[in-house]
Amino acid sequence: MIALKSFDDENKTIETLVIPVCSNKEIHGDKQIIQLNKKAKTFPEFSGKKEEEITLYDLPKSVAKRVIFMGLGESGQLNGETLRAFCGKAIRRCMKDKFSTAAFAAPDSKKTGRATELILESMIQGACLGNDVFDVYQGKKDLSPLKNIDIMVSDKDVKPFAALAKKTEIVCQGTLLAREWINIPSNHKQPEKLAKMISKAASGKDLDVVTLNEKELKQENMNALLAVSEGSQSPPRMVVIKYRHEKAKKHAALIGKGVTFDSGGINLKPSGSIEDMKVDMSGAAATAAAMIAIATLKPKINVTAFMPLVENMPSGNATRPGDIIKSLSGKTVEILNTDAEGRLILIDAITYAEKKYAPDIMIDVATLTGACVVALGEKIAGLFSNDDALAAVIQAAGEKNNEPCWRMPLPDEYKELLKSECADIQNISSSRWGGAITAALFLSEFVETPRWAHIDIAGPASTKKCASYCGAGGTGFGVRLLCDSLEALV
Repeated sequence: MIALKSFDDENKTIETLVIPVCSNKEIHGDKQIIQLNKKAKTFPEFSGKKEEEITLYDLPKSVAKRVIFMGLGESGQLNGETLRAFCGKAIRRCMKDKFSTAAFAAPDSKKTGRATELILESMIQGACLGNDVFDVYQGKKDLSPLKNIDIMVSDKDVKPFAALAKKTEIVCQGTLLAREWINIPSNHKQPEKLAKMISKAASGKDLDVVTLNEKELKQENMNALLAVSEGSQSPPRMVVIKYRHEKAKKHAALIGKGVTFDSGGINLKPSGSIEDMKVDMSGAAATAAAMIAIATLKPKINVTAFMPLVENMPSGNATRPGDIIKSLSGKTVEILNTDAEGRLILIDAITYAEKKYAPDIMIDVATLTGACVVALGEKIAGLFSNDDALAAVIQAAGEKNNEPCWRMPLPDEYKELLKSECADIQNISSSRWGGAITAALFLSEFVETPRWAHIDIAGPASTKKCASYCGAGGTGFGVRLLCDSLEALV
């Protein structure tokens, strides 16, 4: 639980107060905080430089039993990500020390030259996202999330920004939900199980949830999707979640890739590439979690989300390289590599969304290509779009939330690389280069929606190392991005 509070209203002792401090300038307006900062800087080991930290206890005239001062460096470097990282690190520190509550002193807008909204939203994001532990499969529970987190602000800011605090926490809880689904091992989230998890999480919200089973997918002629699941004993599913607003003028479709485990199929992945493939449903996790947040945020736009869920396994029944299938669109696809499976389930979901709902806007999110990681690294998603305005909205949302998206080209001449000698299209390029681009171009051949964007999150969907406000594993990348984008598209 995160709340905005004022020192003026606080009539009880704070167990732990955390204060961000800059080395070259005072960034707080509260007189008590200023005096505490001056006291901390009398110690030679603390000046407010980045990564410096000092804890003082039972200070005179302080409302806190202990005060943790954390250096941010020079004030000119202060931005949203600085504050997110500060809160996330502080939360991890508090969890390690077994604290159950903590309060954070928010910098002053006038002193920093940063908008109060930016300061508070960033701090709440860092605190909420950092207050997360995935230890379901561990017998020893070393860390526990804090029960209460307060952001201390001036009295005049408590009520005006209460709604912002609530909204930010709702979206961050969606990110944590996506992380949880991603981190669950594949033997506990086969398609039918993950579909039930999503349906359960969406129940009780203002959402309509329908799950198509294997029989229904066959009746709909989703042969591309079904081809991916042929080798698995776990049957496929597709979850459809609908959100409607009575004043909506636009309809957006979200599509999230949901491969609950990707072995590569007959084109089996090698060691070093296969172990982490439980994360290959990160697009579906982000999409479903965003819808759950949207149901509470209630933006004035209709949204329908599609999560095709499959397991890609090798067996005697598995689809073979060289096979040709007829997709829901009617186009035939020559499957030259069974490890290029995500694009196959996405094209049937794209066509289904267009035929059944005719959306104005379509955004798909997928851990689609290793080539995108090679191009942009592990922190940046690749963004492909046929609409400049839509791409700009997504990029702005990414920049605001530190979920960066770099726009990539869609050159027509590269489509030649997807031409098949015996089908309408082949599922991989005839060249080893530009794999993220040709994958996006493959999807584009099935898109009729006038405004479409494809976000390749293969890099930032997971992390091997604990970061400031995210533990090792799934990051939940895309939830905040989608929520902000949809609100901007109203």
